[in-house]
Amino acid sequence: MPEDTLRLSGTEFRRMMSANENIPDWFSPPEVVHSLRSFLPSSGGKGLVVWFTGLPASGKSTLAKMLVRYLETVERCPIFLLDGDIVRRHLSRGLGFSKADRDENIRRIGLAARRGIMRGGICVVAAVSPYREARYQARKLIEEVGGIFIEIFVSTPINVCMARDPKGIYAKAKSGALPQVTGVNDAYEEPQNPDLAVDTYGIGPDESLRSIVKTIIEKRGVSNQKHA
Repeated sequence: MPEDTLRLSGTEFRRMMSANENIPDWFSPPEVVHSLRSFLPSSGGKGLVVWFTGLPASGKSTLAKMLVRYLETVERCPIFLLDGDIVRRHLSRGLGFSKADRDENIRRIGLAARRGIMRGGICVVAAVSPYREARYQARKLIEEVGGIFIEIFVSTPINVCMARDPKGIYAKAKSGALPQVTGVNDAYEEPQNPDLAVDTYGIGPDESLRSIVKTIIEKRGVSNQKHA
């Protein structure tokens, strides 16, 4: 995001929102600010999980971190980031990459996200989560406790992901050195009805973030209307 956004702290932003002062356009588009004033304060304390799924190197972690930074400026509740790589090193240490282990990894992430929202926080998840059923079960874990689950499909094409390949996993998979790499020698089941699909090759990160924030606002608004 533009460097100028760093000049407006979260505390100052919340004060300006509460005082109904004008928010600079460089910080947030006017329509987003308007929607935030309409919906975010009236979320009713419902937990929120924003779940990024997509191929390795599709841009999930980048968007998730951008969203966390943005939410920290507009929310007063704790914001949790559950990144797939970090989860693998800690929460899911010892699990492999068989389908059963991948499903268990997603189940653990879902349970951690559920605990986070039950404490009044917002959880942002970035995980390949290649199988639809496992993602559905994660959604159920959140919705069972009254949370809102938003699935963001980062739909960047595999040829772009392979060209990026920051960790070299695609190269290792193609050489046969690394088995069970999603998109090469293991399946990725694309979401059939994601709440939002973004292609980080087709649009820039700022535009992607605006679409994500807009989707969050809309989903929260629908949830509020249902429970009014």
